[in-house]
Formats: sequence, C-alpha cells, structure tokens
Amino acid sequence: MYRYLVLLLLISFGVNSHQFTPTYPVLKQSHMRSVLKVEMQILNKREDVSYYQLEVLDAQMKPVTFAATQKIVEVDYLKRKDLEIYIRSRDKNRATYVCSRSKILSGQKKASAVSSKICSKIL
Repeated sequence: MYRYLVLLLLISFGVNSHQFTPTYPVLKQSHMRSVLKVEMQILNKREDVSYYQLEVLDAQMKPVTFAATQKIVEVDYLKRKDLEIYIRSRDKNRATYVCSRSKILSGQKKASAVSSKICSKIL
C-alpha cells in the first residue's frame, strides 16, 4: 500500500535531477606528463539548484585526490557546462568513479528536500 502511495507522489510532483555525461568516461593524457584527465559535461535540470560539487572516488566510494578548475561549479537552470577533471597517473588504478552532487544553499526561499548525486564509472 505504501509503495503505491510513494509512487503516486513521485509521479504527481515530478522528479528532476541533473545529467552528468558520459556514463563511462575514459582517462586521457593531459598536457602534463604525469597527469590524466577526464572530460565531463553537466546539465542542470533543477530550478532549485545551481551548484554542484565534483568528486573522484575509488571502488569503496572513498575520495581520491584530483584537481579541477573548480571543485564546486555553478550551472544555471537548463544550461550545460563542460568540465575537465585531472587525476594523477599514479592514482589511475584507484580512481573508479567521477561524481557530481547537487549542493543546496541554506538561505534559499524554496528549500529542496532532495540532494542528487550522479556517478560515472571510469573505464
């Protein structure tokens, strides 16, 4: 009974998230010798969220050191942003996932109840 109620609520209110593509990115050599890069694109489909935090995780979902121009990126509603994430060559076997997590601002008028996290598996 409760499952149907939850399903009905989700359908009624609609669920929006963001897109983080490609689903299976490939590590490529960057312009520096001992650094690899992953090229990603984020699309914001949420009106209530404008900021997303980037993460690189290992197979146990523990953080792996990485670099990016910004680790928290601003993406306006229905806009896309291309991202380059840099990972040290020595961490290439540890780095398993590249993730983006929506960041909800505490001072917003319309507070969102759901934070979304999307991960892409590195090949």
